[in-house]
Amino acid sequence: MSWEESTREKMLNLKLPTDPRWVNVAQMQIEDILVDHAYCEQKAASSCISLILRFHDLTELVDTLTPIVAEEWGHFERVMEQLKKRGMSFGKPRKDEYVTQLAGFVKKGGNRTQQLVENLLMNALIEARSCERFKLLSKGIPDQELQKFYYELMISEAGHYVTFLELARHYQDTELVNARWKEWLSFEAEVISELELRGDRMH
Repeated sequence: MSWEESTREKMLNLKLPTDPRWVNVAQMQIEDILVDHAYCEQKAASSCISLILRFHDLTELVDTLTPIVAEEWGHFERVMEQLKKRGMSFGKPRKDEYVTQLAGFVKKGGNRTQQLVENLLMNALIEARSCERFKLLSKGIPDQELQKFYYELMISEAGHYVTFLELARHYQDTELVNARWKEWLSFEAEVISELELRGDRMH
């Protein structure tokens, strides 16, 4: 592991690493993984658009998230290209139990800033886990083109993860954000530990 990769892995702060068996199962169901990945990118773009529309008066938020929307949609297009290149079909979306459980951890109520921060932290966590999974795929699947593809996306997702955290700390006191972030990390670890090991899901 290079210094850069080691630093990035520590930066993610995930409390529970993905079961190493996941990538072995995933490589045998790569069509399912690519389809699920495409929907993940679409949902990531939609999530940013939703935040932009909901908090349209926050100039820095809008200016920061707008290019991320374009990036996430660009990732969606690239995943679709990988599917077409391999003669694979774009199937139906599957229920994302991981994201559903994270969404249930979002605190309801509170003021507008608190609501914004909750959503930013949830998005940061999803990006962090995606980054970790992309790294596993970049190192563990035999397809060299997909190895490079997922390495590139790993770097991009790491950047988005940092951006979401920075935005949260911009709009709310850093100590409050850090305390809540620790709660998010602990909860996410519980979710990961309880989810069935499946090779047809990105999360």
